[in-house]
Amino acid sequence: MLRLIRTNSKNNDFIQLVAKLDADLGERDGEDHAFYNQFNSIDNLNHTVVAYLNGNPLGCGAIKEHDTNCMEVKRMYVPPEARGKGIATKILQELEKWAAELNYTHCVLETGKRQPEAIALYQKNGYERTPNYGQYIGIENSVCFKKNVSF
Repeated sequence: MLRLIRTNSKNNDFIQLVAKLDADLGERDGEDHAFYNQFNSIDNLNHTVVAYLNGNPLGCGAIKEHDTNCMEVKRMYVPPEARGKGIATKILQELEKWAAELNYTHCVLETGKRQPEAIALYQKNGYERTPNYGQYIGIENSVCFKKNVSF
C-alpha cells in the first residue's frame, strides 16, 4: 500500500531521492544543469512529501512559497523503476492539497523540454502552460505551468 508522508527537507529519504533526481537531471540537462541547480536548494524546504511502498521510499516532491497566493512545486521525482504506477500523481495531489490547506490558490512549476514524462504528468493533472516566470524568463529549455488549487 502506498503511504504519503508530509515532512521537510531534513528527511533522509527525501535527501536520497533528490540526489537521484539531480543525477538524472545532470545527464538530461548537460551544460544547462548548473543554471537550474542554483534554484533547487533543499536546505530550507518545510513542505515535502515522500511516498513509501512497503516501507521503501519511491518518490518525492515539495512546495515552497512563490508569492502570497502561490506555491511552487519543486523536486518532483519517482525513480524509473517505479514509474507508471500513479505515484507521481499521488505526490502531486498531496502537494496541491497541502498548498490549499495553507490558503494558497495556485501552484506553479518549471520543468524542462528534455523531460517529456514530467510535462505529460503535469498536463494530465490539469496544469496549463503559462509564460516562463522569474529566473526562467527567456530560458529556451524551460516550460512553466500553473494550476488553480483552491477548492
